[in-house]
Amino acid sequence: MAAYDRVLVEITGGIGTVTLNRPEKLNALDRELCDELREALALLTRSEAVRVIIVTGTGRAFCAGADLDVLGEDGPALVAAGKEVALALRAAPQPVLAVVNGPAAGGGANLALACDYRIASDQASIGQVFHKLGLVPDWGGSFFLPRLVGTSRALELIWSARMVPAAEALALGLFDRVVPHTDLQTEARRLAELWASQPVGAVRRAKEALYRSEASSLAAVLDLEIKQQTELFASPEARERIEGASLARRSR
Repeated sequence: MAAYDRVLVEITGGIGTVTLNRPEKLNALDRELCDELREALALLTRSEAVRVIIVTGTGRAFCAGADLDVLGEDGPALVAAGKEVALALRAAPQPVLAVVNGPAAGGGANLALACDYRIASDQASIGQVFHKLGLVPDWGGSFFLPRLVGTSRALELIWSARMVPAAEALALGLFDRVVPHTDLQTEARRLAELWASQPVGAVRRAKEALYRSEASSLAAVLDLEIKQQTELFASPEARERIEGASLARRSR
């Protein structure tokens, strides 16, 4: 396993976890953290041992966005890193679960939105705070936000530059599930383990198909479904599960 300073990487039980590790800076993004995050994601997405990826933060924040102490000098590099990270998360064959343990602001908010699913603490919040600095969303926010909440709500969130508390974020669709803070790690692990227990080929094809559908016609998606299903019908795991389900039904 590669050694990092600003991120922690762990693989256990088929689950690879990347933890942003600058708690004294609320896990704010600088060049070094971005570089390590990209390397860690590349490591996990290529690993056959990893069936699910978790992204979370150390301490009381998920990610505060760009480190203001370096933003003036390194801003363009941080924005460019966001493109690579967002594309890596969406191209990852594995499900990617954001475990939002606290505030997720700016680029940190959009790091969470780039993941496939967001489970959050009831103490978490999320916000497109870019206008406070005279900037616009980056790290994919302009793409992810309207697809989750609609264009008019997305514009309100951007123009207001406000941090949205967990309950409202859940209602808007920014968070997919909110749990008590003390239960967050247990519930996140339980969800990741459930996904990791599913047939890996089927899980990965489902992610591919749903994201491809965003830019595809119905006919194209139907053709992709036929291709994927034909491949899976021939797989040993699917044949075993289908036969098992059939035997169980006949025995009732």
